[in-house]
Amino acid sequence: MKNKVTVTIAQREYTLISDEGEAYVNKVAEFVNEQIREVTKASGVSAVDGAVLAAANIADSYFQEMEATERLRRQLKEALDETTQMKAELSEAKREIFRLSSGKK
Repeated sequence: MKNKVTVTIAQREYTLISDEGEAYVNKVAEFVNEQIREVTKASGVSAVDGAVLAAANIADSYFQEMEATERLRRQLKEALDETTQMKAELSEAKREIFRLSSGKK
């Protein structure tokens, strides 16, 4: 179900439509608003320029997080592959122990 939520970003009201709940949409809007506020305060640029710079900062953070996520996925895959290999080796060792303990060759 789509939710309509009115938020204020950079002193302007926007009605956002989202599948998420109102609390989440307000959280996102407040984050964006704070990013714009920080950029405009630090650099003295207009709200429009601040919005563009804030969007660039948010995109930068997004791409860095995506790279970190991909690294974690690769590490997880490597760990799972290693676990699978170790399980196979353990199974083989158990078979060998059983073979040796039963006197079979």
